[in-house]
Amino acid sequence: MSTDRTPAEDANPAPRPAGQPSEELARLAEAVRAIERGDATSPQTDRPAPAERPEPPAVAQRPAPAAARPVALSGEPLEAARQVLSRGGAPETLAEPAVERLGERAGELLAEDPWLVLSLPGVRVDQADGFARTLLGAACCPDDERRGRAVVGWLLERAAEAGHTALEWSVLTAALQKQSVADAEGTLRKAVEDGQVMVFHDQQEGAAPDDEAPVTLLLGLDRYALAEESLADGLVRLLNTFEAAATPWEPSEDDAPSPSAAQLILAAAGSGLTAHTGGEAARAEPAALVAAARTAGLRAYAAAHTENGRRRLAELLGTEGEQAAVTVDGLLSGGEGPGRGADGTLELDLLAVLDAPQLDVERAATLVESVPDGARLVLSGDPGVLWSAGPGRAFADLLAAKVCPQVASRTPDPGPIGELASGIGVGELEPVEAPGKEVVIVPVRDAGEAVHRTVQLVADSVPRVIGVPAGQTQVITPGHGGAAGTRALNAALKERLNPGPGRYAGFDPGDRVVYVPAPGRALPGVVVSADTAGLRLDCDGVPVVVPREQVATAVRHGWAVTAHQAVGARWPAVVAVLPGDAAATLTRQWVYSAFSRAEHHLSVVQGIDQALPRVVAEVPAKDRTTRLRTVLREQAAEG
Repeated sequence: MSTDRTPAEDANPAPRPAGQPSEELARLAEAVRAIERGDATSPQTDRPAPAERPEPPAVAQRPAPAAARPVALSGEPLEAARQVLSRGGAPETLAEPAVERLGERAGELLAEDPWLVLSLPGVRVDQADGFARTLLGAACCPDDERRGRAVVGWLLERAAEAGHTALEWSVLTAALQKQSVADAEGTLRKAVEDGQVMVFHDQQEGAAPDDEAPVTLLLGLDRYALAEESLADGLVRLLNTFEAAATPWEPSEDDAPSPSAAQLILAAAGSGLTAHTGGEAARAEPAALVAAARTAGLRAYAAAHTENGRRRLAELLGTEGEQAAVTVDGLLSGGEGPGRGADGTLELDLLAVLDAPQLDVERAATLVESVPDGARLVLSGDPGVLWSAGPGRAFADLLAAKVCPQVASRTPDPGPIGELASGIGVGELEPVEAPGKEVVIVPVRDAGEAVHRTVQLVADSVPRVIGVPAGQTQVITPGHGGAAGTRALNAALKERLNPGPGRYAGFDPGDRVVYVPAPGRALPGVVVSADTAGLRLDCDGVPVVVPREQVATAVRHGWAVTAHQAVGARWPAVVAVLPGDAAATLTRQWVYSAFSRAEHHLSVVQGIDQALPRVVAEVPAKDRTTRLRTVLREQAAEG
């Protein structure tokens, strides 16, 4: 079945084979070392350091074969793009993303370099090859430099969708060969020389910091490389500017409702950056921190990942909760929280960010850049949940870098669900006592039975036996496709809970939905109505209008969601669906994230039998290749 796994995971880094690097790899590694030592150039290359690299040449400046030179295109940019796409046999619906991605000359650029179509959403390499053959005719050849360049970018973008901010040289070379790029090494060298990708020498974990240490060359798109550099710079800035500019605060032990909260308050009072870890119950500790800081006169706020999380945070904060609790999106947009000062930074003295594992590297960089010098930033989260939907693992890398105080909560999550989640977090799946049916296992034989039992649980059993209505029960499954994915489950749940003709682009008033305004962001909501402006939703009490042209791609039914879409929120009851064909794609992170979304009741529709204990014990997470940990350590050492 289709799962949260993306096609980019075909390029997931595998352990590098033992042995000496190639001569070319060694040459490039020495060049990178020279850059890192501060040499202007190295004997092997005149390539400047990444921060000073020249801008890559514009696509339009690359000469195309004479037979492929485009004719002048008339009309508006969208129409010009449609003409070329249609001529090459590609869907005309790609015209708008083409203009967004390539600019007003999109049509002309696509005619000159057809493989640029590979930069558009949803296009595969074989489709781009067919598009190029149609446009270029006899001038199309498999070893065309433009093809290799496009495939390099495509692979790195797919890797980013799987969470990586960079890939090892050897991994990217193998992936290029898999896509029939004949001279993979030469293609990568050219991509580096042209500035299409950035190259870095990454110190292997545990290796001695000298020139004889094992060489790991990482290649990445500048977008994510610069985000990691910016994030590291911002975090180190907060550490270095704290003593000079911090607002004085001497907290009392009476400020803390628990020993773990007291430890967090003392750590945050004395540092510009603090990391805090813990489960659901531990959310009370950053809430206590913010409350104590506000009592002391500091401008303190707490930010959550979702509106659901913000509401729970506001309840913990008590009377000041509606003022002090915000969402990350609301804080950054200026719609919630203190607003920004004349210098563009947030007007606050302390910011506690909960659900920190959900921050991808770009959002994390934007957030940290917004925190003023001398302020206190606390990043708090459960290290057991899934990492961000976007690239990077910012919170995990911060913990691994060990550049700031870290406070681990000693407050356990209560009840049978908390006991079950705690065991999963350390790789143990053990039965728990659940006298009130807090945890129920429902074995199934196949996907069809899984869908049937899920609908039965949500519509009948959980409301009747547990007392939680269907509208407060969330179904979580590994992916969108397949016989028991979100699409199949949502179709069955809609038919039972809110049948209708789907008169508004497949939706009816009362439908539960998920609105995805941007990659990595998922807002749960309920359909209210529709008009000429678009589909009107109620997203956790916030009215949202989805433009008509975006409904088909940005809105899904939401009785059933993936674990990535569920993280950051909790529901009174959760039905976790584990169909048999999902066993190969599940991880401990996924199981922990899905099971811990339940507050009072968890039903597990179990179709993977003994594979579940094995997954929990042996498959902790899908690894991600990132640079933040290394960059943080380097910048902290220099600071």
